[in-house]
Amino acid sequence: SRVAAELLSLLLVSVLWGCTNPLLKRGAEGIEHVTKTNRAAQLLAEVKFLFLNLKYLVPFLLNQCGSLVYYYTLSTTDLSLAVPVANSLTFLCTMITGKLLGEEFGGKQAVMGMFLTMAGITLCVMSSINDTQTLGSGI
Repeated sequence: SRVAAELLSLLLVSVLWGCTNPLLKRGAEGIEHVTKTNRAAQLLAEVKFLFLNLKYLVPFLLNQCGSLVYYYTLSTTDLSLAVPVANSLTFLCTMITGKLLGEEFGGKQAVMGMFLTMAGITLCVMSSINDTQTLGSGI
């Protein structure tokens, strides 16, 4: 169905954005050591550092693919569903990927936050499905 395709697209966006966030952070490590004498030279040196660094460039390109999918999905999906689902699932994917990479997780409060986020997403999706069914039945 249309709603299932939209949800899969939003899930893909969330995975592309969320899983690349910790990788972008890691890929940018060392940029603080790039120093130049003026602002323009500093900016150019930082851009060169990032875009010649595959540990940064590959996650960046995947992240941008997520943005392309997101903008395409926005053209067909209700904004009241797309924005909260994509952003909250991105947060969850970022947390899980960060944990898998050995980053600090946040403990019980983070787990509780993840469950509450999932409950909120579930309510948004259920509401969207009900609205679609109601509109389809002509009520």
